[in-house]
Amino acid sequence: MMYDMLANARVIAVVGHSDQPHRTSYQIAQYLRQMGYVVYPINPTVATIDGERSYASLADVPEPIDIVNVFRRSEYLAAVVEEAIAVGAKGVWAQLGVYDKAAAARSAAAGLPLVMDECIKVRHAQYF
Repeated sequence: MMYDMLANARVIAVVGHSDQPHRTSYQIAQYLRQMGYVVYPINPTVATIDGERSYASLADVPEPIDIVNVFRRSEYLAAVVEEAIAVGAKGVWAQLGVYDKAAAARSAAAGLPLVMDECIKVRHAQYF
C-alpha cells in the first residue's frame, strides 16, 4: 500500500507544514518537492512558506490531492481524516508517532488508505 501511494501520487498536501527550516515537516516537504511531487503547505497560522501560499485547510487546495501527509499530534488525526474524505483525497499518511485507532476505523469505513506512524521520506528513499 505505501509503495503504491507514493508511486501513483503527484500532489501531496502537508498538514502542519512549518515555515521554520529546522522543523521536520519543512525538511520532508522540501525533500518531496525535490523528488518531483507538487506539495501544498497546510498551515492556517502562516500566509506563505518560502514565498509559496500556505493554505488554511485541505478544502482550499486548488487541485485534487493524492496524499495528505500529516504532521499534527495524534489527537488531530481523526479530524484530518474527515477533511481528507470530504475533499476526496486518495490517501492519508501520518508521520512517525501519529496514530489513532478511531481515525483508522473511520478511514477504513470510507475506503481511504491510511498509513500511520511511518515517515514518508524514509519509505520513499527505500522504494525509489
